[in-house]
Amino acid sequence: MLKDLKIENVLFLDIETVPGYSGFNELPERMKKLWEKKAEQLRRGSPDETADALYDRAGIYAEFGKIVCISCGFMNGKEFRLKSFYGDDEKILLEEFAEMLNKHFDAPYNLLCAHNGKEFDFPYIARRMLVNMIKLPDILNLAGKKPWEVRHLDTMELWKFGDYKHYTSLELLAAIFDIPTPKDDIDGSMVGNVYWVDNDLERIAKYCVKDVLTIMQLLRKYQGMKLLSEDDIEVI
Repeated sequence: MLKDLKIENVLFLDIETVPGYSGFNELPERMKKLWEKKAEQLRRGSPDETADALYDRAGIYAEFGKIVCISCGFMNGKEFRLKSFYGDDEKILLEEFAEMLNKHFDAPYNLLCAHNGKEFDFPYIARRMLVNMIKLPDILNLAGKKPWEVRHLDTMELWKFGDYKHYTSLELLAAIFDIPTPKDDIDGSMVGNVYWVDNDLERIAKYCVKDVLTIMQLLRKYQGMKLLSEDDIEVI
């Protein structure tokens, strides 16, 4: 597949998610009880951890979290353009992202690409769109599609080569392929705190967009292509 892949037809993306509320005590009573049930599963091996203490993990579950940033990038000629959709209102950013997909990435040859996207980013976006009553763009809607009709690429899945037990982080792959990545002051585990405590969405967006750039460079490595230089990258 990569042999015939035209990278200009690919939209690269990454999302940042946070718990849906600032803390466990802010949850509506119905959701609080449901999180307590979820916490029972999460605390296995650590029986002393409370539902409250475990709530910082809520962001990784689409039922309990929300998206605060979607960063994406695409090749425009020899230039790679990056754009982020972010904000406190999840519905607005998802509507803007869906509009972009429908207008510019609706052709049957277009693909979405993310790292661990098939397990996380793509289904998370689709689930949150449904929660927010947004019609799924065709490229995200898998209902009734055969496996070869699904237009999703996953740089982690490609690295597995069929080994479903294997997980490799984007950070590790960037290191072994000698892809330069900037040293950031935050990582994924800190995003919830940066959002709910620091209220710094700009910082989250800057972090997210760098992962998109790394994913694109990684796919280029998979294809045996040269890395793009900083002069070939534009944030719009």
